[in-house]
Amino acid sequence: MRTLFTLIIVLFISTLNGNAQEAQKEILIVGTMHTVPNIVKNSYKPMLRRAKKYNPTAIYVESPRSNDSLSWDYLKEGWSKNYKAFYYLSDSIQQVFTPNIEKYNAILEKSFSDMTSEDLDFMITSFAYHRDNANHEFYTYIKKYGIDGSKKPTRHEDGDLTFKLALNKEIKRLTSMDDQQTNGEYHDAWSKCSKEGQANRNNAINVKLNKKAYNSAIIPAIFRGLGKHTNKIKSLEQLHKSSSFTYVAVQTEGCTEGERYWNERNMRMAKNIGEQVVSSDSERNIVIVGASHVIGLQKELQANYPELKIVLAGE
Repeated sequence: MRTLFTLIIVLFISTLNGNAQEAQKEILIVGTMHTVPNIVKNSYKPMLRRAKKYNPTAIYVESPRSNDSLSWDYLKEGWSKNYKAFYYLSDSIQQVFTPNIEKYNAILEKSFSDMTSEDLDFMITSFAYHRDNANHEFYTYIKKYGIDGSKKPTRHEDGDLTFKLALNKEIKRLTSMDDQQTNGEYHDAWSKCSKEGQANRNNAINVKLNKKAYNSAIIPAIFRGLGKHTNKIKSLEQLHKSSSFTYVAVQTEGCTEGERYWNERNMRMAKNIGEQVVSSDSERNIVIVGASHVIGLQKELQANYPELKIVLAGE
Protein backbone atom coordinates (compact mmCIF):
# COMPACT_ATOMS: atom_id res chain seq x y z
CA MET A 1 0.00 0.00 0.00
CA ARG A 2 2.83 2.37 0.95
CA THR A 3 4.55 1.64 -2.41
CA LEU A 4 1.34 2.39 -4.32
CA PHE A 5 0.87 5.63 -2.38
CA THR A 6 4.47 6.68 -3.13
CA LEU A 7 3.98 5.92 -6.84
CA ILE A 8 0.83 8.07 -6.94
CA ILE A 9 2.66 10.98 -5.28
CA VAL A 10 5.57 10.71 -7.75
CA LEU A 11 3.19 10.72 -10.72
CA PHE A 12 1.31 13.69 -9.28
CA ILE A 13 4.52 15.70 -8.80
CA SER A 14 5.70 14.78 -12.31
CA THR A 15 2.42 16.06 -13.73
CA LEU A 16 2.78 19.33 -11.82
CA ASN A 17 6.34 19.74 -13.05
CA GLY A 18 5.25 19.09 -16.62
CA ASN A 19 2.51 21.72 -16.36
CA ALA A 20 4.95 24.18 -14.78
CA GLN A 21 7.38 23.73 -17.67
CA GLU A 22 4.62 24.45 -20.19
CA ALA A 23 3.57 27.55 -18.23
CA GLN A 24 7.14 28.86 -18.47
CA LYS A 25 6.75 29.71 -22.15
CA GLU A 26 7.01 33.48 -22.42
CA ILE A 27 6.74 36.22 -25.00
CA LEU A 28 8.59 39.49 -24.43
CA ILE A 29 7.29 42.27 -26.71
CA VAL A 30 9.69 45.08 -27.62
CA GLY A 31 8.40 48.12 -29.50
CA THR A 32 10.49 50.05 -32.03
CA MET A 33 10.03 53.25 -34.02
CA HIS A 34 11.26 51.61 -37.25
CA THR A 35 13.34 54.35 -38.93
CA VAL A 36 14.59 57.15 -36.66
CA PRO A 37 16.29 60.52 -37.27
CA ASN A 38 20.08 60.64 -37.09
CA ILE A 39 19.97 62.57 -33.81
CA VAL A 40 18.46 59.55 -32.01
CA LYS A 41 20.24 56.84 -33.98
CA ASN A 42 21.42 55.16 -30.74
CA SER A 43 17.91 54.84 -29.30
CA TYR A 44 17.88 51.06 -29.85
CA LYS A 45 20.86 50.37 -27.54
CA PRO A 46 19.05 50.25 -24.16
CA MET A 47 16.50 47.85 -25.64
CA LEU A 48 19.28 45.70 -27.10
CA ARG A 49 20.77 45.40 -23.61
CA ARG A 50 17.32 44.47 -22.27
CA ALA A 51 16.85 41.88 -25.02
CA LYS A 52 20.29 40.31 -24.47
CA LYS A 53 19.58 40.02 -20.75
CA TYR A 54 16.31 38.26 -21.53
CA ASN A 55 18.36 35.67 -23.47
CA PRO A 56 15.68 34.69 -26.03
CA THR A 57 15.61 31.32 -27.74
CA ALA A 58 13.52 32.64 -30.66
CA ILE A 59 13.12 36.06 -32.29
CA TYR A 60 9.85 37.08 -33.99
CA VAL A 61 9.95 40.00 -36.42
CA GLU A 62 7.47 42.23 -38.24
CA SER A 63 8.00 40.75 -41.68
CA PRO A 64 5.53 38.88 -43.92
CA ARG A 65 5.64 35.10 -43.71
CA SER A 66 6.91 33.41 -46.85
CA ASN A 67 3.70 31.40 -47.32
CA ASP A 68 1.33 34.35 -46.78
CA SER A 69 0.23 34.67 -50.41
CA LEU A 70 -2.51 37.21 -49.58
CA SER A 71 -0.02 39.64 -48.04
CA TRP A 72 2.42 39.19 -50.91
CA ASP A 73 -0.36 39.72 -53.46
CA TYR A 74 -0.77 43.17 -51.93
CA LEU A 75 2.92 43.90 -51.29
CA LYS A 76 4.09 43.12 -54.82
CA GLU A 77 2.44 46.40 -55.86
CA GLY A 78 1.92 47.88 -52.40
CA TRP A 79 3.28 50.74 -50.32
CA SER A 80 6.81 49.44 -49.74
CA LYS A 81 9.42 49.74 -52.51
CA ASN A 82 11.65 47.28 -50.62
CA TYR A 83 8.98 44.59 -50.38
CA LYS A 84 8.04 45.12 -54.01
CA ALA A 85 11.66 44.73 -55.12
CA PHE A 86 12.10 41.64 -52.95
CA TYR A 87 8.96 40.00 -54.35
CA TYR A 88 10.21 40.29 -57.94
CA LEU A 89 13.75 39.28 -56.93
CA SER A 90 12.24 36.14 -55.37
CA ASP A 91 10.26 35.46 -58.54
CA SER A 92 13.36 35.73 -60.71
CA ILE A 93 15.47 33.50 -58.44
CA GLN A 94 12.75 30.83 -58.43
CA GLN A 95 13.31 30.53 -62.19
CA VAL A 96 17.04 29.78 -62.02
CA PHE A 97 17.97 28.49 -58.56
CA THR A 98 17.82 24.89 -57.35
CA PRO A 99 17.37 24.51 -53.56
CA ASN A 100 19.69 22.16 -51.69
CA ILE A 101 18.19 21.29 -48.31
CA GLU A 102 21.23 19.27 -47.18
CA LYS A 103 23.59 22.18 -47.82
CA TYR A 104 21.12 24.61 -46.26
CA ASN A 105 20.84 22.58 -43.03
CA ALA A 106 24.61 22.01 -42.88
CA ILE A 107 25.26 25.76 -43.00
CA LEU A 108 22.69 26.40 -40.26
CA GLU A 109 24.61 23.93 -38.07
CA LYS A 110 27.68 26.15 -38.27
CA SER A 111 28.37 29.05 -35.94
CA PHE A 112 28.18 32.47 -37.56
CA SER A 113 31.95 32.83 -37.24
CA ASP A 114 32.49 29.65 -39.30
CA MET A 115 30.21 30.64 -42.18
CA THR A 116 32.15 31.48 -45.32
CA SER A 117 31.32 34.17 -47.85
CA GLU A 118 30.09 31.38 -50.15
CA ASP A 119 27.85 30.05 -47.35
CA LEU A 120 26.30 33.48 -46.85
CA ASP A 121 25.69 33.91 -50.58
CA PHE A 122 23.98 30.53 -50.73
CA MET A 123 21.76 31.34 -47.74
CA ILE A 124 20.86 34.79 -49.10
CA THR A 125 19.77 33.20 -52.38
CA SER A 126 17.94 30.37 -50.61
CA PHE A 127 15.93 32.78 -48.46
CA ALA A 128 15.03 34.84 -51.52
CA TYR A 129 13.92 31.65 -53.32
CA HIS A 130 11.59 30.79 -50.43
CA ARG A 131 10.34 34.41 -50.24
CA ASP A 132 11.69 34.66 -46.68
CA ASN A 133 12.28 38.40 -46.52
CA ALA A 134 13.33 38.57 -42.85
CA ASN A 135 16.19 36.11 -43.15
CA HIS A 136 17.20 37.39 -46.59
CA GLU A 137 17.72 40.80 -44.98
CA PHE A 138 19.46 39.26 -41.95
CA TYR A 139 22.06 37.32 -43.94
CA THR A 140 22.55 40.24 -46.33
CA TYR A 141 23.33 42.33 -43.23
CA ILE A 142 25.90 39.74 -42.07
CA LYS A 143 27.49 39.67 -45.52
CA LYS A 144 27.80 43.47 -45.48
CA TYR A 145 28.83 44.15 -41.87
CA GLY A 146 30.24 40.89 -40.54
CA ILE A 147 29.32 38.96 -37.40
CA ASP A 148 29.82 41.96 -35.10
CA GLY A 149 27.24 43.96 -37.02
CA SER A 150 27.40 47.54 -38.20
CA LYS A 151 29.75 49.76 -36.18
CA LYS A 152 27.50 52.74 -36.79
CA PRO A 153 23.72 52.61 -36.25
CA THR A 154 21.84 52.19 -39.53
CA ARG A 155 18.92 54.25 -38.11
CA HIS A 156 16.62 51.28 -38.77
CA GLU A 157 15.77 50.28 -35.21
CA ASP A 158 14.32 46.91 -36.19
CA GLY A 159 17.52 45.83 -37.91
CA ASP A 160 19.95 47.39 -35.44
CA LEU A 161 18.17 45.63 -32.60
CA THR A 162 17.15 42.35 -34.25
CA PHE A 163 20.28 41.48 -36.20
CA LYS A 164 22.75 42.29 -33.40
CA LEU A 165 20.62 40.33 -30.94
CA ALA A 166 20.43 37.28 -33.22
CA LEU A 167 24.18 37.36 -33.86
CA ASN A 168 24.91 37.66 -30.14
CA LYS A 169 22.64 34.72 -29.25
CA GLU A 170 23.61 32.55 -32.27
CA ILE A 171 19.98 32.44 -33.44
CA LYS A 172 20.34 31.39 -37.08
CA ARG A 173 16.79 32.01 -38.28
CA LEU A 174 14.35 34.81 -37.52
CA THR A 175 10.64 33.96 -37.36
CA SER A 176 8.26 36.13 -39.37
CA MET A 177 4.85 37.02 -37.96
CA ASP A 178 3.51 40.05 -39.86
CA ASP A 179 0.24 40.20 -41.81
CA GLN A 180 -0.37 42.89 -44.42
CA GLN A 181 -3.40 41.41 -46.17
CA THR A 182 -5.57 44.49 -45.57
CA ASN A 183 -2.89 47.17 -45.32
CA GLY A 184 -4.12 48.81 -48.50
CA GLU A 185 -7.61 49.16 -47.07
CA TYR A 186 -6.14 50.47 -43.80
CA HIS A 187 -4.20 53.21 -45.59
CA ASP A 188 -7.33 54.18 -47.56
CA ALA A 189 -9.29 54.40 -44.30
CA TRP A 190 -6.53 56.53 -42.77
CA SER A 191 -6.82 59.05 -45.63
CA LYS A 192 -10.60 59.05 -45.38
CA CYS A 193 -10.51 59.57 -41.60
CA SER A 194 -8.09 62.48 -42.04
CA LYS A 195 -10.33 64.18 -44.59
CA GLU A 196 -13.37 63.69 -42.39
CA GLY A 197 -11.44 65.08 -39.43
CA GLN A 198 -11.10 68.47 -41.08
CA ALA A 199 -14.80 69.13 -40.52
CA ASN A 200 -14.91 68.10 -36.85
CA ARG A 201 -12.53 68.13 -33.88
CA ASN A 202 -10.88 64.80 -34.64
CA ASN A 203 -7.77 66.11 -36.40
CA ALA A 204 -7.21 68.73 -33.74
CA ILE A 205 -7.40 66.05 -31.04
CA ASN A 206 -4.83 63.93 -32.86
CA VAL A 207 -2.48 66.89 -33.36
CA LYS A 208 -2.67 67.68 -29.64
CA LEU A 209 -2.05 64.02 -28.78
CA ASN A 210 1.01 63.83 -31.05
CA LYS A 211 2.40 67.13 -29.76
CA LYS A 212 2.12 65.92 -26.18
CA ALA A 213 3.90 62.70 -27.11
CA TYR A 214 6.65 64.61 -28.93
CA ASN A 215 7.26 66.93 -25.98
CA SER A 216 7.44 64.03 -23.52
CA ALA A 217 10.08 62.34 -25.69
CA ILE A 218 12.50 65.30 -25.88
CA ILE A 219 14.40 64.71 -22.62
CA PRO A 220 14.64 60.90 -23.07
CA ALA A 221 15.93 61.49 -26.61
CA ILE A 222 18.63 63.90 -25.38
CA PHE A 223 19.87 61.36 -22.82
CA ARG A 224 19.71 58.36 -25.18
CA GLY A 225 16.68 56.92 -23.46
CA LEU A 226 14.17 57.15 -26.31
CA GLY A 227 13.96 53.38 -26.71
CA LYS A 228 13.00 52.96 -23.05
CA HIS A 229 10.58 55.88 -23.25
CA THR A 230 8.87 54.43 -26.32
CA ASN A 231 8.28 51.17 -24.44
CA LYS A 232 6.62 52.80 -21.43
CA ILE A 233 2.94 51.93 -21.12
CA LYS A 234 1.89 55.56 -21.50
CA SER A 235 3.81 55.92 -24.77
CA LEU A 236 2.51 52.62 -26.12
CA GLU A 237 -1.10 53.54 -25.33
CA GLN A 238 -0.73 56.90 -27.11
CA LEU A 239 0.72 55.21 -30.20
CA HIS A 240 -2.07 52.64 -30.14
CA LYS A 241 -4.69 55.40 -29.94
CA SER A 242 -3.27 57.25 -32.95
CA SER A 243 -2.94 54.14 -35.11
CA SER A 244 -6.34 52.68 -34.17
CA PHE A 245 -8.22 56.02 -34.40
CA THR A 246 -9.63 55.53 -30.91
CA TYR A 247 -8.76 59.15 -30.07
CA VAL A 248 -11.68 60.48 -32.14
CA ALA A 249 -14.54 62.38 -30.49
CA VAL A 250 -16.77 62.00 -33.54
CA GLN A 251 -17.14 58.56 -35.08
CA THR A 252 -16.93 58.66 -38.88
CA GLU A 253 -16.96 56.02 -41.58
CA GLY A 254 -13.23 56.27 -42.35
CA CYS A 255 -12.12 56.24 -38.71
CA THR A 256 -14.38 53.28 -37.90
CA GLU A 257 -13.02 51.33 -40.87
CA GLY A 258 -9.45 52.19 -39.88
CA GLU A 259 -9.97 50.95 -36.33
CA ARG A 260 -11.43 47.69 -37.60
CA TYR A 261 -8.58 47.03 -40.04
CA TRP A 262 -5.98 47.88 -37.38
CA ASN A 263 -7.51 45.55 -34.82
CA GLU A 264 -7.89 42.76 -37.38
CA ARG A 265 -4.25 43.05 -38.40
CA ASN A 266 -3.13 42.84 -34.77
CA MET A 267 -5.40 39.85 -34.28
CA ARG A 268 -3.83 38.01 -37.24
CA MET A 269 -0.31 38.95 -36.17
CA ALA A 270 -1.00 37.65 -32.66
CA LYS A 271 -2.33 34.41 -34.15
CA ASN A 272 0.85 34.03 -36.22
CA ILE A 273 2.94 34.52 -33.08
CA GLY A 274 0.84 32.45 -30.68
CA GLU A 275 0.46 29.40 -32.91
CA GLN A 276 4.16 29.27 -33.70
CA VAL A 277 5.23 29.70 -30.07
CA VAL A 278 2.80 27.02 -28.83
CA SER A 279 3.97 24.50 -31.43
CA SER A 280 7.69 25.22 -30.90
CA ASP A 281 10.16 24.10 -28.23
CA SER A 282 11.22 27.67 -27.51
CA GLU A 283 10.51 28.90 -23.97
CA ARG A 284 11.77 32.51 -24.16
CA ASN A 285 10.44 34.26 -27.22
CA ILE A 286 10.99 37.90 -28.11
CA VAL A 287 8.76 39.86 -30.50
CA ILE A 288 10.33 42.95 -32.07
CA VAL A 289 7.58 45.05 -33.63
CA GLY A 290 6.52 48.60 -34.37
CA ALA A 291 5.59 50.19 -31.03
CA SER A 292 2.07 51.06 -32.24
CA HIS A 293 1.24 47.34 -32.35
CA VAL A 294 2.39 46.42 -28.83
CA ILE A 295 -0.86 47.13 -26.94
CA GLY A 296 -2.98 45.37 -29.57
CA LEU A 297 -0.73 42.31 -29.64
CA GLN A 298 -0.66 42.11 -25.85
CA LYS A 299 -4.46 42.19 -25.70
CA GLU A 300 -4.92 39.53 -28.39
CA LEU A 301 -2.24 37.18 -27.05
CA GLN A 302 -3.53 37.36 -23.48
CA ALA A 303 -7.10 36.73 -24.64
CA ASN A 304 -6.37 33.83 -26.98
CA TYR A 305 -3.25 32.18 -25.51
CA PRO A 306 -3.72 32.19 -21.71
CA GLU A 307 -1.10 29.45 -21.39
CA LEU A 308 1.58 31.93 -22.49
CA LYS A 309 3.09 34.61 -20.27
CA ILE A 310 3.10 37.97 -22.07
CA VAL A 311 5.65 40.53 -20.89
CA LEU A 312 6.23 44.07 -22.17
CA ALA A 313 9.77 45.43 -22.34
CA GLY A 314 8.77 48.54 -20.39
CA GLU A 315 7.35 46.62 -17.44
